[in-house]
Amino acid sequence: MLRRLHHEQPAAFEFTPANLAWAEAQITKYPVGRQASAIIPLLFRAQEQEGWLSKPAIEYVADMLGMPYIRALEVATFYFMFQLAPVGSVAHIQVCGTTSCMICGAEDLIRVCKEKIAPHAFELSKDGKFSWEEVECLGACANAPMAAIGKDYYEDLSEESLAKLIDTMAAGQTPRPGSQTGRFSSERAGEQVALLDSKGEREEFNATVGLAVAIGDTIKRIDGTEVALRAPWQMSGQRAPIGMMGTERPKSAVQQVAAEKAAKAATE
Repeated sequence: MLRRLHHEQPAAFEFTPANLAWAEAQITKYPVGRQASAIIPLLFRAQEQEGWLSKPAIEYVADMLGMPYIRALEVATFYFMFQLAPVGSVAHIQVCGTTSCMICGAEDLIRVCKEKIAPHAFELSKDGKFSWEEVECLGACANAPMAAIGKDYYEDLSEESLAKLIDTMAAGQTPRPGSQTGRFSSERAGEQVALLDSKGEREEFNATVGLAVAIGDTIKRIDGTEVALRAPWQMSGQRAPIGMMGTERPKSAVQQVAAEKAAKAATE
């Protein structure tokens, strides 16, 4: 499928200060000269910040990584997780339409999206707040049917619960992700029949839902201030400080051998 950039583009793009520090920290994961490996996480953070991926954002990331623009464009247009056109300002709903979800009612969810948002995928609602699309399997088959909104999954959906989610978000509220029927995770629906001796000994939410509730970043645009910047891969001292684009990042095996040879030659 041919994917093109949107015909209307913003004049410029730049990361927020916190997102810039995050991006620079991600680059330090990779050896000097291999920073292009950070292209996907940086493009995705640009999309999380703006809602979609614009041409200025792609070029901005390419400049950060020292990549030709065409190489960054190849990545952005190849992966369908990158939205190349504006999406809803509140939420872009991705309805899973693969086997398990289709059997369990994905077509009903798509009908709700068509009625409450827009008749066609990727089309903005009249108020510009919502958009939707059908996607391939999102890996939550035991909790079908489901939809993804941003980082989070909304599972065990029905026509009524999806419509309620949309109304809740339209009212400026943040609905709780996870199962919409009360399941803790992906255990058997209904009464618990296993591990009965530990019944009731669990937290209120599973780990994923708990993080979403605690951080509160479910449908917001990500500016980098949501959580403290962490870069545990820098603990060895081989990397530059967080937020710095220094040259003391880890070297590949070939680069290490070359550096050792150069050091030995310098002492001879």
